[in-house]
Amino acid sequence: MLKSDFFKYQAQTSPFPLALEISHAKGSYIYDTSGKEYLDFVAGVSANSLGHNHPEVSDAIKNQVDKYTHVMVYGEFIQQPQVDLCKTLVKHSPKNINTVYITNSGTEATEGAIKLAKRITNRFEIIAAKNAYHGNTQGAMSVSGAEQQNRAFRPLIPGTKHISFNCEFCLNKITEKTAAVILETIQGGAGFIEPKNNFLAKVKERCLKVGALLILDEIQTGIGRTGKFWGFENYNVIPDIIITGKGLGGGMPIGAFLANKNHMSLLKDNPKLGHISTFAGHPVIAAAANATLNVIIKNNLLKESLRKEQLIRNYLKHHEIIEIRGKGLMLAAILSSPEKAAKVVHKCLKNGLILFFLLFEGCALRITPPLTINDEDLIKGCNIIAEALNSI
Repeated sequence: MLKSDFFKYQAQTSPFPLALEISHAKGSYIYDTSGKEYLDFVAGVSANSLGHNHPEVSDAIKNQVDKYTHVMVYGEFIQQPQVDLCKTLVKHSPKNINTVYITNSGTEATEGAIKLAKRITNRFEIIAAKNAYHGNTQGAMSVSGAEQQNRAFRPLIPGTKHISFNCEFCLNKITEKTAAVILETIQGGAGFIEPKNNFLAKVKERCLKVGALLILDEIQTGIGRTGKFWGFENYNVIPDIIITGKGLGGGMPIGAFLANKNHMSLLKDNPKLGHISTFAGHPVIAAAANATLNVIIKNNLLKESLRKEQLIRNYLKHHEIIEIRGKGLMLAAILSSPEKAAKVVHKCLKNGLILFFLLFEGCALRITPPLTINDEDLIKGCNIIAEALNSI
């Protein structure tokens, strides 16, 4: 009955959803309504940093619900969870990044960051990367350079140009007309592609030369997933604006964009309410995010991400895997064809392991488990993947 109602009443986002009927979830496991357990190697597409139903996050949510939930549009009332979250994010950011605008999602953070860049520079041209993914609203799609996703929804926002990630020659497209360059620190949907040869630092240098800003999308790479608090700390660059989301909320919906206070203040006047949101910074969600950050920091999960990366790489030395891309617990195992990748995902699901795909790289197996996953479960999951590879 539940499955038939799912397909009858709920809008679908793909022709063939995995359609697991979820009963409950805890730690690194999800359980369906028949009682079968699934080891989660996806973590809500990198969102469940601490796995499922983490006690400190759950307690923070319950405690805040008992105090108050939504009270006023964002930025008007002083609310402890919001202030604490902004303070912690600033504490772990470069000195030039000293103020935070909390949003409901990473996509909304992208929208806010683009608006802010235009307001700062009084320019409208945005440079983005081909095969990027920054979200699915009209503005975010405009800077997401995948025509197969965009063509059905054009016209999008004008003034956007696209370059190839890691293409130094392409930096000539960044000119005095450019308001900002927006890039994922590691390209996600394109296949977990890391910057090479100081590419991000060279982009920043070009931006400084022409008066443009650098926006780095840390929605997936941030909050410890790549072994640093922010992914860009791995690549010798400091952005002007940071976008975050996903893992920040510990499984709850949140995003934020961070910038210099003098820049961010431009959104509050001329016009007033230059960027506004009703539910952004919801106190219950902010409390969950605070708890998530606290657990990640005090338990040293940043360094643990790098150690666990090596464990995965060591246990997934399989002849069917061409390479493993990414850093920390943001990894993609690349196979020889999309057909093989699909077979492995479905075989693993049957055997109790949740994997998933990447948007624009059909040969990839997404491996983004919770940062809290233990070694035993990592090895167990890698063995299930190896068994699936042996059977195709």
